Amino acid sequence: MRLLCLLWMFCLSSAALAAPKAELWPRWQAHDEASTATIAHEAWDALLATQVRPDASGIHRVGYARFSAADKAALAAYIERLQALPISRYARAEQRAYWINLYNAKTVQLVVQHYPVASIRDIRLGGSLAARFFGGPWAAETLKVEGVALSLDDIEHRILRPIWRDPRTHYAVNCASLGCPNLATKAYTAERMEAMLDEGARAYVNHPRAATVERGKLVVSSIYVWFIDDFGGDEAGILAHLRHYAAPAKLAELAPFKSLGDNSDRYDWTLNDAR
Repeated sequence: MRLLCLLWMFCLSSAALAAPKAELWPRWQAHDEASTATIAHEAWDALLATQVRPDASGIHRVGYARFSAADKAALAAYIERLQALPISRYARAEQRAYWINLYNAKTVQLVVQHYPVASIRDIRLGGSLAARFFGGPWAAETLKVEGVALSLDDIEHRILRPIWRDPRTHYAVNCASLGCPNLATKAYTAERMEAMLDEGARAYVNHPRAATVERGKLVVSSIYVWFIDDFGGDEAGILAHLRHYAAPAKLAELAPFKSLGDNSDRYDWTLNDAR
């Protein structure tokens, strides 16, 4: 039993160290910048407006249990319609909104399909041995776009992160957990992309789950540690990123810290459920 416990602890630490790298699939470099075609996201807009609500602390919670048969059908139809699009023929800005919305819509659908669960990590859909061991649906190929089977990991780490190289991606894609940046209450579009990315960054950075001081030590979200390369590559880069989006009160809180040092990180995988 002791050996199993030690193995579990080792695997947990290894999981943090083995956070997926941003590795571009050349297949998804294709785009048509001359294209003026747009993608409609009204169906996703309507579901977000109905099912996503901020709680008293500012965390957006999702009414997974409240999805009616009609809601489930609308979500499935939206995801199917996105998968049927020849996305490589769209301009890059339209592609970015497409991938973010597809990722978030599929994540919500997976939770609804497996509800009730205490955490998205309770959903085990195969994939690699590590994915089956640690849980979560991210490695399973649950989507198909332009004939290519894709996982949520593929969208985030092989398309969104390496193509746009923008740390704000982490505030846009949602992992259905309390520790995660908020699921937006409206769909991303090319027109409102920049405003929504900045809004998401400010909302998260200025919330205690991104960074807070406890007993004189700075505690940051594990997102910044897992994906340190996206936030400048070192502790100074993480702090600079936090300060960039921090409001005056948060800036004052961060002021004494020049590095993360022996401070800690954490992440709450509890489902962002609106019960």
